[in-house]
Amino acid sequence: MILYEVTLDVEPSVSAEVEEHMRQHHIPAIFATGCFRRIRFQRASNGQFRTSYEAETPSQLERYLRDYAAGFRAEFLTEFPRGVRVSRETWDDVDTWD
Repeated sequence: MILYEVTLDVEPSVSAEVEEHMRQHHIPAIFATGCFRRIRFQRASNGQFRTSYEAETPSQLERYLRDYAAGFRAEFLTEFPRGVRVSRETWDDVDTWD
């Protein structure tokens, strides 16, 4: 499994709007691409949000990045040109304990 994580550091003035947009529009649209098997959206108490996108294979993540990411990033930037700092990381599962 490949985990693609996007963290948003959000200013308080736009926090509620960002959360609503992510939950109602952005994440459902990304899920509809079929590139990810699961998406988790989390909120920290300090105005941080984290979205974890789980892809079964590297090629699924590559397809998302190649075919869809630029459009989704542009759309988000249009909605929130200020007040949000975005960071992105890709993680590979190394081991799991259950």
